[in-house]
Amino acid sequence: MIQKLDDFQNVFFIGVAGVGMSAIAQYLKGIGKNVSGSDRYFHPDQYNKTKTQLEAEGINCFLQDGSGITENTELIVVSTAIEDTVYEVQKAKELQIPIIRRSELLAVIAKSKKTVAVAGTSGKSTTSAMLYQILVDAKLQPSIISGAGLTSIIKEGKIGNAAVGNGDWLIIEADESDGSVVQYEPEIGLLLNIDKDHQEIDELIDLFTVFKNNTRGLFIVNQFNTLTKMLSENAQHDFGFEDTQAGYNATDFKQDGFVLHFNMSGQHFEMIAIGRHSVENAAAAVAVANQIGVSLETCAESLKHYEGIYRRHQILGQKNGVWIIDDYAHNPAKCAASIRACQPLAERVIAWFQPHGYKPTKFLRNDFVQEISDALRPQDEIWMSEIYYVGGTVIKDISANDLVNDIISKGKFARFVEDRNHLLEALRPELKPGTVLLLMGARDPSLEKFSSDLFENL
Repeated sequence: MIQKLDDFQNVFFIGVAGVGMSAIAQYLKGIGKNVSGSDRYFHPDQYNKTKTQLEAEGINCFLQDGSGITENTELIVVSTAIEDTVYEVQKAKELQIPIIRRSELLAVIAKSKKTVAVAGTSGKSTTSAMLYQILVDAKLQPSIISGAGLTSIIKEGKIGNAAVGNGDWLIIEADESDGSVVQYEPEIGLLLNIDKDHQEIDELIDLFTVFKNNTRGLFIVNQFNTLTKMLSENAQHDFGFEDTQAGYNATDFKQDGFVLHFNMSGQHFEMIAIGRHSVENAAAAVAVANQIGVSLETCAESLKHYEGIYRRHQILGQKNGVWIIDDYAHNPAKCAASIRACQPLAERVIAWFQPHGYKPTKFLRNDFVQEISDALRPQDEIWMSEIYYVGGTVIKDISANDLVNDIISKGKFARFVEDRNHLLEALRPELKPGTVLLLMGARDPSLEKFSSDLFENL
């Protein structure tokens, strides 16, 4: 089994276009490995943006037909979405090529650097991006492997979810959804929050406890979150929101349009973002950076120019008095936080949500209904389209319409538009000036185009 990065040179990714897989592929290419991969979304004579971007980085891309796997391939990387029945997996086994999970490879990479592992059920990508930007501006030349594209890197024509720096520090996201958070042994462990997502709360606490025990240096938690607070080692290392116990305590939060303000330890911060959750993410990034050695003044100046990340409360623009915001929110707590973050901006929020995966939607049905219903004001609305099928063998025994009907029963406005392509037509009479249209959903690679097309046609 692969123990260190020197154990291989030629690596092949099955499902290389996925956000998590493409990030590691780019990182390995950046440190000098020979990287190639395939994806089911690659088709002959058909343009694929991710494929083009990967090839521009020197990563060879193939159809998912086995042609890219040869006897020279030393390592095969798969994600949890790749089933053993996939032909390329079978071919790798026939050739006796070692197969490793994405998360296992990330753990190997993490051991090669001084790593900050960012964990929690929400906010990982945003916090990682904020921390990365701070360390860049502090001239520490960090590396990052992220679950989302950073706008500052996307502007360079890249996917934006990975970068290789010459410094000592690497920032990664430690995912709890597949249990892989327990595989990492970071220099600094950062725990943002614990909310029901893919697993029950007790299971999550067990996972994050192992994560805490595996952390070699500082373990930093959110003192504002009841469950993460239980895992604190030293409150002075922690961050919080209006919490005097936290060593890094964000106070005096104010939302001024799309600019938020807060104070911390005598330093004023402002940044282009919305919502209290953005302040918590920023406080987390500052807590880590400052304890690495970056001054609060440098942190504040960096966040002032922070450009955000792809599909995390991404402001697409305003037309006819209606603001369009695109967000990756996909679990109950994230959806509720996203709705609440938009409320100070407009008289009315109309939210649209496409759940992903039949099994997780069924598991979280009651939580979705409760959290979204609680977040909606009397004048707000929630619209949903049918659940996105993520692939594999699954029983389609629930519909987004079931969630809509449950929300209606709680006295809130909800509507089901099965085919999202008919959404704008149905919405148009509701889109009056002074409205924010919030688009929410995850995993579906076509959501970016859907959101941009909707904005263009508004």
